[in-house]
Amino acid sequence: MTLFDDVVETLGRWQATSEAADLARKRTQELLAAGPVAMTREHRAGHVTASALVVDEQRRVLLCLHGRLGMWMQVGGHCEATDGTLAAAALREATEESGIAGLRLDPDPIDVDIHPVRCSPGDGVPAGPTHHYDVRFVAVCPPGAVEQISDESADLAWFTADSLPSPLADGVVQQLAPAFARLTSR
Repeated sequence: MTLFDDVVETLGRWQATSEAADLARKRTQELLAAGPVAMTREHRAGHVTASALVVDEQRRVLLCLHGRLGMWMQVGGHCEATDGTLAAAALREATEESGIAGLRLDPDPIDVDIHPVRCSPGDGVPAGPTHHYDVRFVAVCPPGAVEQISDESADLAWFTADSLPSPLADGVVQQLAPAFARLTSR
């Protein structure tokens, strides 16, 4: 199974956690009609990305202050050709951007969000406006793990749901309830 096939299967079976997430899931499925190119930055109409909200047993969330965007958000980003599944892409991104080994990723998404971005140029891809069709997961941090700031972040810190930082990226708050529900149900 290819990464593209996994994304199609994952979104096809996923039970959305909200009406907004279900609408974003359906729009992402429409994007996927373009084929595997919808997984890459070359697809200027938008592309699928994977992210993870890292949580710990104390119900805190680890957020990064994105170096280029200047907003606090979950960790994640572009899928790579070497990612076998969407969940694997989210785990890879979460591990790279948090510096935490041993994260336990729930393989079922908690949210899907579509937002405008300006992707960086590279590998023959021009810079310019596009959209991320971001499939979001929850990853549980192992006890005692220490986070490390990556090159993509200006800061990395733990927050409780009632003390989130500012400026906060759109879509972070909508992940909290499904993430914490997943944390207590498994």
